[in-house]
Amino acid sequence: MPIVFKSKIDCLDYMANMRYLLIPNDIVMQLGGSFSLRLWCTANEKVKWQCGLTALGNGDAYISLNAQRLKQLKAKPGDEVLISLEKDDSEFGLEVPEELKELLEQDTEGSKRFHQLVAGKQRYIIRVITGVKSSQLRVERAVTLIENLKRLTPGKESFKDILGKYS
Repeated sequence: MPIVFKSKIDCLDYMANMRYLLIPNDIVMQLGGSFSLRLWCTANEKVKWQCGLTALGNGDAYISLNAQRLKQLKAKPGDEVLISLEKDDSEFGLEVPEELKELLEQDTEGSKRFHQLVAGKQRYIIRVITGVKSSQLRVERAVTLIENLKRLTPGKESFKDILGKYS
């Protein structure tokens, strides 16, 4: 059952004016009091995305808002937004692109290494692959990232190393 409430769009000055939605402590507690869960957030009943909570202090949390979502909402900092939050029970907390699914089905070692990663690094790989519109580029990114991953020491993978920018 979704939790519905109103929140204001605000900015985090120390994070280059990143826009966010405040999730008050009482809502965090209704969600189980954890900052490690994945959620579906719907704003103003028209913009829906998968997200997570980030601790803000005093038990409050926030959900970041990118420029695209702000534009879709036709909103700006200070505006009040109707928020609906529900738990996301998907495996990775993000939709996995077909190109990555196919690669992981074909590459046993790559699949094993991908599934050994912590959830945040799995989502990072998914985001990098879905960051391009062209299916061919998604295939190329998936192959590159999984090949990089297979060359790294298990448990020692950094974001830079997964991208192939070895330290």
